[in-house]
Amino acid sequence: MPSLGFTSVPPLLKYLRHAEQLGMAIEPALAAAGLDAQQLNDNTLRLPGEAHERLLDYFCEHSGDPLFGLHAANFVLPNSWSVLGYITMNCATLGDAMSRIMPFEKLVGDMGVSRAEVQGDHVHLIWTCRYERPRIRRHLVENVLGSWLHYARWIADTQLSPACVWLEHPRPNELLLAEYEAFFGCPVLFDQAYSALVVPLAYLQLPLRQADAQLLRTLEEHAMGLLATLEDASLGEQVKNILRGLLKEGLPRKEQVAEQLCVSVRTLQRQLQQVGTSYQQILDELRQELAEHYLLNSTLPIQDIAQYLGFTEPRSFHRTFKSWCGMPPGEFRLRNRR
Repeated sequence: MPSLGFTSVPPLLKYLRHAEQLGMAIEPALAAAGLDAQQLNDNTLRLPGEAHERLLDYFCEHSGDPLFGLHAANFVLPNSWSVLGYITMNCATLGDAMSRIMPFEKLVGDMGVSRAEVQGDHVHLIWTCRYERPRIRRHLVENVLGSWLHYARWIADTQLSPACVWLEHPRPNELLLAEYEAFFGCPVLFDQAYSALVVPLAYLQLPLRQADAQLLRTLEEHAMGLLATLEDASLGEQVKNILRGLLKEGLPRKEQVAEQLCVSVRTLQRQLQQVGTSYQQILDELRQELAEHYLLNSTLPIQDIAQYLGFTEPRSFHRTFKSWCGMPPGEFRLRNRR
């Protein structure tokens, strides 16, 4: 049986809050999952996906709630998705927030993969679960889609509902069907090709109530650094991570990177050459990566993006970006933003 990867602590806390509301004892559930309460106090901890599965399985078995996963979505908070929750909260629009899920969802865990497909005047916000056991998969899918809706209503300060919800699992009895439709506030269709919230495109323009572009940039930089640490980093990745932090203070120097790696500049250059890259190549790749990210996923003025990336003047940024992508940054933003 393949590994279920990892899960972070915050998504599990929704289950515990719902279980407590139902009057369940938490200690037996944690014991069944192979967890202890102390572990759940550390939001940075990564736990085996199998522990997530066992915990949800216990609650499904003993809670008496046939919609445990869906109802647990009522307890979603910004930190339920680690730093991703705070990133989405500080975006300008609901569409901007949705566009952040795919790049950063790995920070929350390996439970599944998101994607968005535009079909006519609607967008299908799809989540594909990695867990294969039917009961676990159903509750997890319902928890994720329910959490998306509950959280989107909160950050956009609205009670709007999707046009409809698609679920891949079989249709339940009529009593449960009424509960699904009451929760989502729209028709819920079962036996579909995938599970998704089907949302009018116009909803993506809804403004969020506490957008903060400066805080968003800081959170995204932090998240990109965290992503790079999820696996053992190569020398090139280590250099890129250091440069990511140094760029905030202006254009980095080789000496600063070498100092953080506890080697001389000459040794650093030789080691990078041995793995087929160079300091300048890594710096250029990082600046291009960040430039494209901010152009596509933020409303930051181009001159601010240039400054963040260590360019002394916008004209230099325009020239360099055109050499990377074959077009100026303004044109790149217009062509590629949805």
